[in-house]
Amino acid sequence: MAGNDNFDFRKGDYVVYPAHGVGQIEGTETQTIAGMQVRLYAINFEKDRMRLKIPVIKAKTSGLRKLSTEGLLQDAIKTLKGRAKARRAMWSRRAQEYETKINSGDPVAIAEVLRDLKRSNDDSEQSYSERQIYQSALERLAREVALVDKITEEQAATQLENILGMNKKKEAA
Repeated sequence: MAGNDNFDFRKGDYVVYPAHGVGQIEGTETQTIAGMQVRLYAINFEKDRMRLKIPVIKAKTSGLRKLSTEGLLQDAIKTLKGRAKARRAMWSRRAQEYETKINSGDPVAIAEVLRDLKRSNDDSEQSYSERQIYQSALERLAREVALVDKITEEQAATQLENILGMNKKKEAA
């Protein structure tokens, strides 16, 4: 997982929360919870229309981190270019593993899911749940790539699918 040695997030900083992906710090708030004053990060996940508050002292243990570095994203790209690992486990177990990797927030683990679920042929060969998990992983990684590379999410998703070789059939059509 990406290292995070600085938890002093400021308003406007983009961060990654493992279970929800990329969000933006709206600021810090102090609330009284169970009679104690608690400082909280308010994080807005615009894409999901969600707002999350995390105690500042729990930021590290919750997995909240800064956006990935270029180096870590390059590792994720290398993973995308690698060979898919064929697994013989039951789909329910593989699906659970994929969801765990996506919710880890680790770009390399998310890239593994994309690589393993890629299908260079028709979508008709994928089950509905495979397409859903693939799309979830693609969106999660594309959001982070878009912010790091300063491009749109759509451009980032296209770039990732090009790396996977997914757009060759679309371009031929």
